[in-house]
Amino acid sequence: MESIFQGRSLLAEKDFTKEELMYFIDFSAHLKDMKKKGIPHRYLEGKNIALLFEKASTRTRSAFTVAAIDLGAHPEYLGKSDIQIGKKESVEDTAKVLGGMFDGIEFRGFKQESAELLAEHSGVPVWNGLTDQWHPTQMIADYLTLKENFGKLEGLTLAYTGDGRNNVANSLLITGAILGVNVHIVSPESLFPDDALINLAREYASKSGSTILITEDVKNGVKGADALYADVWVSMGEEDKFQERVALLKPYQINMDMIRATGKEETILLHCLPAFHDTKTEYGKMVERDFGEIEMEVTDEAFRSKHARQFDQAENRMHSIKAIMAATLGNLFIPRV
Repeated sequence: MESIFQGRSLLAEKDFTKEELMYFIDFSAHLKDMKKKGIPHRYLEGKNIALLFEKASTRTRSAFTVAAIDLGAHPEYLGKSDIQIGKKESVEDTAKVLGGMFDGIEFRGFKQESAELLAEHSGVPVWNGLTDQWHPTQMIADYLTLKENFGKLEGLTLAYTGDGRNNVANSLLITGAILGVNVHIVSPESLFPDDALINLAREYASKSGSTILITEDVKNGVKGADALYADVWVSMGEEDKFQERVALLKPYQINMDMIRATGKEETILLHCLPAFHDTKTEYGKMVERDFGEIEMEVTDEAFRSKHARQFDQAENRMHSIKAIMAATLGNLFIPRV
């Protein structure tokens, strides 16, 4: 019997049903448990995985590498100096070459279209490790972390604060709406998500019973939140916008006052990392020198508080990526969900 996942790519969360996304989340939890108990789960024995990175990465690269090895596969890293995507070789030609050699391809880069062309022409599953538009592997880890903390997803409220139109905000909004999680995007109006995306989220929310709130009112936006979620204020490639972002987003910084403003003792803090919560990086020192800020999207106190779950979330990147690869490439018996 054919598995409903076998051979499929994960390019964006909207390509999967609520039940399918929940399967990824629950299978991630299962594989995490197996790993902790030392039970082998080599569903991809003998497979070869290409890891294509146009953008630098710590968590995504580490997660795909460890997940592939745990599953019995061999990961091969190809950085931006190793691949010629769109420069000396078209994405289509690259896809055909790699598809002839590898059993699966991870892509982390700029254009969503590149991930789609790889999937269309390679003939093997392609997993989106982040593009300018979506970050689906991050979402399985994020909502897994939420479920681990609250035992459920439906009816929870997640408030994302900061730049409301980046790939993480897009993905949180759509995935939450599909899964029945209330999602609040709390950001300045100039950084609200795209209207088409908000409409799509509302469409999903009407089916799942969740609510979508897009607001610049911090107090109203974080009220009742089970989770507060921060991301960097300045995305890769936008460094020239630093000064205006720092000024614009300061009121959206997650601090202890904001955590208390949720009105919930059990509120958790999530962050996809890296986080600029102190000046112990070159970047942090530059921000302090040029802009007088020692913390950005999250304060050090909040980052180190009992509410913080960002390192569980980071570990969960590996378990969730493992589940995604195993389900789509491992010939597992999954007739329907």
